[in-house]
Amino acid sequence: MNPLAIIFIVFLFIIFFASFFLVKQQTAAIIERFGRFSSIRQSGLQLKIPLVDKVAGRVSLKIQQLDVIIETKTLDDVFVKLKVSVQYMVIKNKVYDAFYKLDYPHDQITSFVFDVVRAEVPKMKLDDVFVKKDDIAIAVKRELQEYMSDYGFDIIKTLVTDIDPDAQVKAAMNRINAADREKTAAQFEGDAQRILIVERAKAEAESKRLQGQGIADQRREIARGLEESVEVLNKVGINSQEASALIVVTQHYDTLQSIGQETNSNLILLPNSPQAGSQMLNDMVASFTASNQIGEAMKNAKPKKLKE
Repeated sequence: MNPLAIIFIVFLFIIFFASFFLVKQQTAAIIERFGRFSSIRQSGLQLKIPLVDKVAGRVSLKIQQLDVIIETKTLDDVFVKLKVSVQYMVIKNKVYDAFYKLDYPHDQITSFVFDVVRAEVPKMKLDDVFVKKDDIAIAVKRELQEYMSDYGFDIIKTLVTDIDPDAQVKAAMNRINAADREKTAAQFEGDAQRILIVERAKAEAESKRLQGQGIADQRREIARGLEESVEVLNKVGINSQEASALIVVTQHYDTLQSIGQETNSNLILLPNSPQAGSQMLNDMVASFTASNQIGEAMKNAKPKKLKE
């Protein structure tokens, strides 16, 4: 075969294969003819004129994200770093504007984010920046949507994903938070102690009341028992004075017996001679006799005063 024919056939194969190209899904290809915009090709197998048309570039139609870190100052003179994440995509029917109007869309978006954030954050105090971060994100989205739509970009969402104050400021905020929590804990502990003291006082008061009631009941029962003992002794011919003396002497010896049975009791000194019981009984009888004499004298004195 003629070498020229072989070269021609190879050239035809090259031209044939150069006429086809692939465009991936969610991608648009920009076709230029002799350096001038010709068409936009969507995904799939596409055809172009070899040596005349060329693929000038490809534009992704997927949602993309750009993270921008901005350092600015708040209203209370605190320097803070904000991380703003911008989610955007190229509008499908504005691929021409997105490709030809902006050389570096990331740089333009970053500039707009810087401009909006540095206009909004200096109006807020540091605490408000944390609370109103959604307002900052909305303001960034609103400004970006207004300007970037002219260049073929749609701003899907903007997020303030991080707020990082100066290290000393964060340490001071942590100390304030810790001090506030310690104050709250101290207040709760104080309330608990106060409640404990009040309840303890109530319990002690109730204990004293019940103790007093028990003592009163005890004395009441003792008096009732003495009364019954005197009645029993009166029935066998022992008068009240002798019965009282007998009960006192009996209680005296019962007390001595009780003390003797207790091995761990402290030393108590009581008159316990053989004559102690009889002496106690004689003293009581003498006191009863004296009281009876005084009573008789007073009764005799009353009729004399009436006669006079």
